[in-house]
Amino acid sequence: MIMLSQVGYNLNQKKIAVVKVPGPYQIKDEQGKVVLSVGTREGIHDPLCRESLYKLDFSKLKRAGEYKIVHPFIGECGSFAVGEDVYREAHNAMIKALYFQRCGCALEEKYAGVYTHAACHLDKVQVWSDRSTEFEATGGWHDAGDYGRYITPAAVTIGHLLYAFIKYPAAFADELNIPESGNGVPDLLNECRYELEWMLKMQCEDGGVYHKLTSQYHANFVMPEDDLLQFYAYDVSSLAVADFCAAMALSARVYKAYDTEFAEEMSNAAKKAWGWLVAHPEAVLFRNPQDSGTGEYGDRTDRDERLWAAVEMFYLAKSQGENTEEYKNCIMKLIQEEISLVDFGWIDVSGFASMAVLSDEERAIGEEIYNICKNAVITEAERLLDLCKLNVFNMGMAPMDFCWGSSMVVTNRGILWSLAYELTGDERYAEAVQSHVDYLFGKNITKYSFVTGFGENAYKYPHSRPLHMDGIDEPVPGLVSGGPNGRPGDPEARKLLPPGTAPMKCFVDVVESYSTNEITIYWNSSAIYNTAFLRSR
Repeated sequence: MIMLSQVGYNLNQKKIAVVKVPGPYQIKDEQGKVVLSVGTREGIHDPLCRESLYKLDFSKLKRAGEYKIVHPFIGECGSFAVGEDVYREAHNAMIKALYFQRCGCALEEKYAGVYTHAACHLDKVQVWSDRSTEFEATGGWHDAGDYGRYITPAAVTIGHLLYAFIKYPAAFADELNIPESGNGVPDLLNECRYELEWMLKMQCEDGGVYHKLTSQYHANFVMPEDDLLQFYAYDVSSLAVADFCAAMALSARVYKAYDTEFAEEMSNAAKKAWGWLVAHPEAVLFRNPQDSGTGEYGDRTDRDERLWAAVEMFYLAKSQGENTEEYKNCIMKLIQEEISLVDFGWIDVSGFASMAVLSDEERAIGEEIYNICKNAVITEAERLLDLCKLNVFNMGMAPMDFCWGSSMVVTNRGILWSLAYELTGDERYAEAVQSHVDYLFGKNITKYSFVTGFGENAYKYPHSRPLHMDGIDEPVPGLVSGGPNGRPGDPEARKLLPPGTAPMKCFVDVVESYSTNEITIYWNSSAIYNTAFLRSR
């Protein structure tokens, strides 16, 4: 009947719901008093869900409190809250959720509450192509609902989180009750360090970086400490090396203010990785070996990864007073190629290059590169705003954009608009970020909040081995689901979703549906960026 943000609305933001029945509607406070009467706007046949729907705008409501929405003939249709910082709890939980993905350590009750487990995956790993070579590679975050750890998504997660921290530091002021809390370092950086220390272990002596660390096949549904399969470091790829280089160069700049020794270690690792890239100018892509069945994270090009690495190395060198000419020449060459400059996912990381360039108020990289990045961002931001006009949910999404991990498509577009807003001050962009976060928290045709623990209809059955096997009814809060997938890729989703189901409706809250309901670290990190932006306004 009614679709709205189930975590509520900030006082200063637009407050819009989507309804199936035209109004008028009444907004009542906790005492049952009518505080606002609202009509519906003209209906639209929405292409994302293939239903005729209406917008209900109650943005005039400016007072904090709990409210109900009432239709004169249907009765009570839903409830919502208005407050000053409604995203704070969910934002912090989405960060803390990364702690629950930690590998190689026990999750203790004083930090994990009921979601404890013993230390896992402590044995040495073997190199896939040379089983006689073993090394220690404990730590990092489990990437998703399985127990693998992968360099390219790890780097993207670090990129989302550290740029959010750079831009909106006040959104990361709270302690999160993790083992490092209280050490004088923001807990976001404490949590990222756990991943970064593992990433450093994946670098070879020559600067190359192993693409991933997984068993030969995914484990059965067991708790992490019961997964005793042999883990392998799979072959070096230029994708992994370039993403690693970028993440380490960025991290070295951020951590310098907190731990100069750790920052220097990451700086040296970035420089070694860059040296490998220079020595290997041709793409070294990755495909799973024929007899391996874990996540691939493959790609068809490494040009965007090399661009991000070059940009981050430019800014690292600049921060250290070193010559930047080599990096700028590389950037100038790559930026003229067909690279989007506006994407923030693991397939296309080019948006991070734009993020770095456009975040530099001094424009040290030069006006030409700065303007190329700015024009690319504004052009794409406007294209996506045009998509918003075609559906009632104000989503910059075409039907085909509801793919595997559509929640990151949603939130990465929020990242792009936040960048466009900072460049222009145009409120249309900020409102678009808002509508996409509202979608994540329940303003969508499924009426699910795609964040565990937040919203009266939050999804409950993520595709996650530990959460399915721990015997606890409620999942860890703050985990972002992959969301609707118009091309469902698992047997359970294909069984439950009739052929021809509208894209936004292609979601099933069952643990078996890995193509609609898995979790990943980078779906969380992109959502965290969005809520950090909104909390900063």
